[in-house]
Amino acid sequence: MRTILLTRRWVILTLVFFVLIPVMYWLGTWQFHRYQQTNQSNQVISANLTAKAVPMESVSAPGRAVPASETYRSVTATGHYDPAHQFVVRHRTDANGDNIGFYLVTPLVLADGRVVLVNRGWIDPGNTTGTQFPAVPGTPTGTVTVNGRLRPDETSAKTGIRAVKDLPKGQFMLINSTEQAGSSAGPVLSGYLELTSTRPAPPKGDSAELVPGPNNTDSDSMAVVGKGVHLPYAIQWWLFALLVPIGWGTLLRRDIRDQRRKEIVAAKKAAYLESLASAGVGGE
Repeated sequence: MRTILLTRRWVILTLVFFVLIPVMYWLGTWQFHRYQQTNQSNQVISANLTAKAVPMESVSAPGRAVPASETYRSVTATGHYDPAHQFVVRHRTDANGDNIGFYLVTPLVLADGRVVLVNRGWIDPGNTTGTQFPAVPGTPTGTVTVNGRLRPDETSAKTGIRAVKDLPKGQFMLINSTEQAGSSAGPVLSGYLELTSTRPAPPKGDSAELVPGPNNTDSDSMAVVGKGVHLPYAIQWWLFALLVPIGWGTLLRRDIRDQRRKEIVAAKKAAYLESLASAGVGGE
């Protein structure tokens, strides 16, 4: 066995095999930490979705980032829409994820003059080639109360969407309060409201396709597969780490067995040749 382990092949195999163990253990630990983070995030989102709605201005302010703990918080806002400053967001998919169109965002002016960006939902691009402003639903008039989910400002770093400049008028790539601050009727609250309902309810023709909410994250199973498969991956890497020494031992036993077999064959051959030599000497 010692002779086998000192061969170049087995020195390299041993080094490779036992370097893999800590690497696989680290990968499993990293995936497990991702699972814990995802599980915690899911619990926060689930609690926010089911929590009693609060005024958006109580959890958001101009120039202050929306806390991660408030993401998807149920919020409400009352005011009047400002269609003169509404805009569309390019390259967004419908609820089924099959069609690409626009999100329609209309500023809502509160009684104190501050502005809430309201994502009213998805609209079909129609026949537009992207250079024209698409046909949009009518904007409800008068005082309205909107209910929805609080979302943080979109950035290229968070979404992976490149903020293209020099787009046609009224078109943007991201929903970002800072980007809209210079062109709005008043100070813009950070983040935006993802619309779920409006009071009074607008006519059907004045509604966009509402953006679906996140998957239900109440159960532990959703924390495993609903937002990724980090826990199964962690277990998989740890099992691989356990299998490395088993594989190392299996290969070693196979090589020892093969060497012994070769030694037995060589011994038998040597004995046979010796017997032939002895028989030849005796015959003379």
